Amino acid sequence: MTTQPAPIVVGYDGSTGSQSALRWATAEAVRTRAPLRLVEAFELVIITRPTPGHVVPLEAVRTARQTALDAVAEGIRLHHPGLTVDTTLEGGPAARVLVDAAQDARTVVLGSRGLGGWSGLLVGSVAVQVTTHAQCPVVVIPHDQRPHAHQGATVVVGVDGSKASARAIDFAFEQAEDLHAEVVAVHTWTSPFLTYDEGASMLQFDEEKVREEARLLVAESVAGAAAEHPDVRWTTELASGSAARALIRRAESADLVVVGSRGRGGFTGLLLGSVGQSVLHHAHCPIAVVH
Repeated sequence: MTTQPAPIVVGYDGSTGSQSALRWATAEAVRTRAPLRLVEAFELVIITRPTPGHVVPLEAVRTARQTALDAVAEGIRLHHPGLTVDTTLEGGPAARVLVDAAQDARTVVLGSRGLGGWSGLLVGSVAVQVTTHAQCPVVVIPHDQRPHAHQGATVVVGVDGSKASARAIDFAFEQAEDLHAEVVAVHTWTSPFLTYDEGASMLQFDEEKVREEARLLVAESVAGAAAEHPDVRWTTELASGSAARALIRRAESADLVVVGSRGRGGFTGLLLGSVGQSVLHHAHCPIAVVH
């Protein structure tokens, strides 16, 4: 019995952001030979005030949306004849529809903002909710994605030794193999300096020892994924300071940044940690959040 591979789900609503997500998801489906599923949410909005003009029956609106969605899928099939493409038009809020679709998905891809986004927000509420609650990796394509000139593709991944970052590392190496990219494993630490009022140090520590321990932590964390993907080149980048700031800075020249949903120091009640939130809101390249 042949098991159908898990699909790559892309949230689509016709907006510029969802079109960017669709391009990324289609390329990913072609690379990985996974089915592609276009998912659109059909949410009924109740308007209490009278509206001028002709009232279109709800079923007619749904049929028109389904027809438009099917036309997009057919266009993809024409360009990629070997790719399996299907569509789903589900009633309900977009975030809930996409989280439900993620239950049997390989990856969910969506734009940072859709048709309902406010222009002042870098990341819309749907993207935040889906990255927080979906149980598969979620890739968010920023609406202001900036092209960069560099030699070779790069996948950046945050490493802190936690289980969440271990899953992120696996995903980063899988992506790097598909993209023929190099992995940059980023690890940061906060210098444990406390001082008296007179400036005398309360704590003494060896900066080089801390750096070497960090290098060893990264090497141990990456070892398994590197062994499974021997053709993927990888490097370590160590820095003292904020993990979010280091990842956002490195994203300026990256093709993808991968973070775990929560790392060390995360509260158990939070499904998406502060680092993931910061990168999601400020990075200008595709961001993958791996649960």
